[in-house]
Amino acid sequence: MTDTSNIREHMEVIGADGVHVGTIDGVEGDRIKLTKKDSGAEIEGAEGAHAGHHHYISTGLVAEVEGDQVRLSATAANVAGFIEEE
Repeated sequence: MTDTSNIREHMEVIGADGVHVGTIDGVEGDRIKLTKKDSGAEIEGAEGAHAGHHHYISTGLVAEVEGDQVRLSATAANVAGFIEEE
């Protein structure tokens, strides 16, 4: 498992394919909390399942932390199936 102690707020999360997944709002336990902006919750007129809450990704999906990026072991499309909502 990758050391996740270097993960910090405002880092970009990218899939194994290099596609943007989100921006980190913080780490809560073994989950990365993404900003609401990346869930569509702060987009004017946002509604539906993604409006008004954060999304979370398990730190178990982290492949590497380098510079200002957190690269995941799954592609962005596959990560969508692992995202938790609250």
